[in-house]
Amino acid sequence: MLLDPFEKIIANLPYGDGFKFVDHILEMDDNHVIGVYRFRESEYFYKHHFLHNPVTPGVILIECMAQIGLACLGTYLNKDEKESLNFVFTESHVVFNSIVKPGTAVIVSARKEYFRFGKLKCVVKMIDENEQKIAEGWVSGMIITSE
Repeated sequence: MLLDPFEKIIANLPYGDGFKFVDHILEMDDNHVIGVYRFRESEYFYKHHFLHNPVTPGVILIECMAQIGLACLGTYLNKDEKESLNFVFTESHVVFNSIVKPGTAVIVSARKEYFRFGKLKCVVKMIDENEQKIAEGWVSGMIITSE
């Protein structure tokens, strides 16, 4: 079965199934990406955060934005590289406007601010499937090569 280029990027992300927060890429070019992830009720962190009223931890929401905005877009920008490259998340500034309950689908949009010397910075925004703003800010990361 042939994967489209976006599916291939997602399939090759360096995360296991329990820590991959990208289901689909809706669109992507050299300047932006839009991706989707549904936070399933079976996610491991809901059992303990918070008891009897689970919400998605903010750090996981930032990770989702970084995986779509840095890892996916960065891989796309480096599609001509021969060696295997990964993006590591280095810093962020994110403001939260809402919580994410189990079962919610989020849409992450990221716009490239700069990409040079192996460093990528993106302005990111996360909304839910009802277009309610969840978070916005920026994330940055850098390329590391896989040995």
